[in-house]
Amino acid sequence: MSELPTEYTDLVTELRQIGVLRSCSAVLGWDEQTYLPAEGAGHRAEQLALLAGMSHERATSSRLGELLAALTDEEALGGADSAASANVREARRSYERSMRLPRRLVEELSRVGTLAQQAWVSARRDQNYAQFQPWLEQTMQLKREEASALGSETGNLYDALLEDYEPGATAADIQAVFTPLRQALVELVGAIRDSGATPQEEILTRSYPIEVQRSFARHAAEAIGFSFDAGRLDEAAHPFCSGIGPGDCRLTTRYDEHHFPGAFFGTLHEAGHGIYEQGLPRDAFGLAVGEACSLGIHESQSRMWENFVGRSHVFWQHFYPQAQQRFPGPLSTVGLDDFYAAINDVRPSWIRVEADEVTYNLHIMLRFELEQALISDDLKVADVPGVWNETFHAYFGMTPPNDRLGCLQDVHWSAGLFGYFPTYALGNMYGAQFFEQAGEDLGDLFAMFAGGEFLPLKNWLNENVHAHGRHYRAPQLVERVTGQPLSAEPLLRHLRGKFGSLYGLQ
Repeated sequence: MSELPTEYTDLVTELRQIGVLRSCSAVLGWDEQTYLPAEGAGHRAEQLALLAGMSHERATSSRLGELLAALTDEEALGGADSAASANVREARRSYERSMRLPRRLVEELSRVGTLAQQAWVSARRDQNYAQFQPWLEQTMQLKREEASALGSETGNLYDALLEDYEPGATAADIQAVFTPLRQALVELVGAIRDSGATPQEEILTRSYPIEVQRSFARHAAEAIGFSFDAGRLDEAAHPFCSGIGPGDCRLTTRYDEHHFPGAFFGTLHEAGHGIYEQGLPRDAFGLAVGEACSLGIHESQSRMWENFVGRSHVFWQHFYPQAQQRFPGPLSTVGLDDFYAAINDVRPSWIRVEADEVTYNLHIMLRFELEQALISDDLKVADVPGVWNETFHAYFGMTPPNDRLGCLQDVHWSAGLFGYFPTYALGNMYGAQFFEQAGEDLGDLFAMFAGGEFLPLKNWLNENVHAHGRHYRAPQLVERVTGQPLSAEPLLRHLRGKFGSLYGLQ
């Protein structure tokens, strides 16, 4: 290939510098949720607002616009499918979106988001929505302003925000996939309920010392391929993964002595995100091909490791003897099959991140419905707790007893992450499709897991998913890897097969 244009080289330099600046914000954001003293929140908000404004200024500079205007010849970039063309295409998309937002709004979104997250932590702790309501009202006003400025081809404000997480997707597209999936899930939940089977869920609420949980979760994350030489694991009010930059990926989880699955599967989930971040091409930091394809694809990795691997019987064939050795009190007299049934117990529950595989997507659909109504102003912020509880009852047949178990359980709205939630359900579908294809390509994955071999799957994902970064849009990547467009059928095959066996439905 001939030498790339000098404008492209200059563009890469600009984009890398913007990436470094944003990574500084990522470190401060991680610290805010892990170690920041409560009284430091106000100053941290100003720090992050300043950095957001600086990043925005660099991302909308006339120099960047001039370079992008000069890079219109795809052949000079190596062809339409080259990495350089992908980098330019995505940089142009980001530039055009950023140009629609005034710096004032970008800074205010960052400042309010930082303070709102701190208010959410307190409100969640106190089970008091009224403490958080004024911050959510400010957030909604800013997010509507942002969506109006960004615009969308559909004219739907929600679609303008969704574009940040799942490029090219619309609420109508997602609804078209969710509607048949919801019906199938409701039928499966009903069949499980009518089976009469009752796993011994209390096994998981016995005393599991937190220090032992911490070391066991870290051990499992390392076993599936997360490198602690390039990452770490800490605690936060809400688990998350932050890819700071090459060689620096931070995971968080939360511990409860009387709820083993929360920290363990939460860590596997975040480690799945982390393995993706660590698998992105380091030499492409700041460029599209060095960034995750979409949030749906990102969630496919976390949900795959958490559920398809971590909640499988064969995973515990390998790990359960270790679990019994580490937790002799609660597990010494519990058989593997009883433990496996307990960690896959299907029943309506309050907390999304602790929900079983079958009901989990219903939690997402509820949030998808409510946040669209918030953005359109059809749902008033003051009415969120009541409408949440009514909708939750319609979906699950029970009403949250307090706001902590209801509308205050997730950090996303405090951080202004509207449009994020549907990517979790998309991730379940993407993940099922990838997992099926990995099995076809690698052979018997379950035999590998039973023997403690997790790296073949991790390496397959590195090669087929992670290495491409954002070279392709999510629908293209899925079809490229699996030969098929996105479909809910692989996920439904997985759920029907696994839970049909567990609950005697087959």
